[in-house]
Amino acid sequence: MTKSAPISTHPAAAGFLAGARDTLPMLVGAAPFGVIFGTLAGPAGLAPWAALAMSLFVYAGSSQFIAVTLLSGGASIPVIVATTFVVNVRHALYSASLLPHVAGLPRGWRMLLAFFLTDETYAVVYHRLQEPGVVNVQRYFLGSALAMYGNWFTWTLVGVLLGRSVPGIERWGLEFAMVATFVGIVVPLLNNRAQLAAALAAGLTALVTTAVPYKLGLMVAVCVGIAVGVLLERKDEPA
Repeated sequence: MTKSAPISTHPAAAGFLAGARDTLPMLVGAAPFGVIFGTLAGPAGLAPWAALAMSLFVYAGSSQFIAVTLLSGGASIPVIVATTFVVNVRHALYSASLLPHVAGLPRGWRMLLAFFLTDETYAVVYHRLQEPGVVNVQRYFLGSALAMYGNWFTWTLVGVLLGRSVPGIERWGLEFAMVATFVGIVVPLLNNRAQLAAALAAGLTALVTTAVPYKLGLMVAVCVGIAVGVLLERKDEPA
């Protein structure tokens, strides 16, 4: 079982500024992703204000990409909602792993942090909670989250503006930066054989199931990764 990091309100604890600072590498990787979303939104039929509103109120990069792709293909609203729901189910796993660290926070704090939970902020916060030292969880989390939130909205705005003035920018291959960012998120967290095997199994399954409709292959990959990780962890436990 993961040991919870100490929670403190002491000024010396890692807090808001530390969370924002530790998120800086993620901001760089997410920037091209935001630009690409902004450039794709127009051709998909979204007005500039709608694209910006989506980044403000949905705030889920992968779901936003899928939504504009389905919109451009003429998909119905129920299909878009169901597909984005499936893609974001992974956040339930993130929440479960952070629960021991935030269970003692007031409900209002937990609701606020739940809205801001993204892959990048989860990786930063989770990694910090495994390190020694006292952490003010809500302030550290909020520092990381607001840095990512402002970054995402800013680069969406840049993408919307560029998409209207630079034709074809969505085909420049900028999305590679986000792939590199996700690799950087995952690799430092693979600390044992079970975690490495789970990541490889999930990745391979995702590749094999890319043709499955509505991104359901991602759910299959998650289940396979969890199953492999649990089996190996049980096997490695002392008798």
